[in-house]
Amino acid sequence: MNWITNFVRPKIKSILQSPDSSTPDDLWSKCDECGSIIYHRELSFSQNVCPNCDHHMQISPKQRFERLFDGGVYEDIPIPAPIVDPLKFRDQKRYGDRLRAARKKTHESEAMLVAEGKICHQTFIVAAQDFRFMGGSMGMYVGNSIVMACQKAVEKDAPLVLFAAAGGARMQEGILSLMQMPRVTVALQTLKQNKPPLPYIVVLTHPTTGGVTASYAMLGDVHLAEPKALICFAGPRVIEQTIREKLPEGFQRSEHLLEHGMIDRVTHRQKMRDEIASIARMLMNKPAPIKGEITMAVEQRPVNE
Repeated sequence: MNWITNFVRPKIKSILQSPDSSTPDDLWSKCDECGSIIYHRELSFSQNVCPNCDHHMQISPKQRFERLFDGGVYEDIPIPAPIVDPLKFRDQKRYGDRLRAARKKTHESEAMLVAEGKICHQTFIVAAQDFRFMGGSMGMYVGNSIVMACQKAVEKDAPLVLFAAAGGARMQEGILSLMQMPRVTVALQTLKQNKPPLPYIVVLTHPTTGGVTASYAMLGDVHLAEPKALICFAGPRVIEQTIREKLPEGFQRSEHLLEHGMIDRVTHRQKMRDEIASIARMLMNKPAPIKGEITMAVEQRPVNE
């Protein structure tokens, strides 16, 4: 312990700082890739993409929805809440305590949000995982979310888009989390059985791993991915420890999977909206958009200081 930095400096700071003076601590963010310090307005405008190195930083589902839907207007789709902590699971912490901590951190009830709105004047159902919420892990709530998203897509005769970001199944729910893999597979089949079939477009973001990759993340009609996203079942560290060999540079990243035919396209986040709208029109055999419709600007919401 350093006596000067750990005791003297905080003591002086507490004396000099006015009780009413408070500076927001979220005005600046640091890029994980290049270390650049980015002002929050600039980061919001770039959709959490570093303006210096083009690194795609994590983005919350609500931030994604605001930039994806026309004018940032969408409607949240309520999800049936499952039984909380059915196994009364406890490791270093109780599962209930982990859920409360995740909800306090993210201000969301669970790891997936589902919304309905228009993208380039076409109705879409969009589901997005929040990696900040227990690593976006797939539990019963995530299973309920995908089932509800499929039902709404059939009801509205709309394409379904899913943004995957997860570390896999939620171990605190045991077999109940693993049961979501076949469950959501059956739900997604209803899109194909619809007359005409409805598109299911998957956007793989960093990271998408484990049981999520082994189920709904790889069942799309079209698979897009953000640049340099880690997409795999077992992570590179696990593979290296198993085979005792160093993996090649860029292994299991978006560009590597595109080169080997595992995904269809790597798309920049700022171009994702136009890409999704164009693909959905082609898959649904709809006429080409009017001039300027696809590239129209999204109305920007004011950002608080």
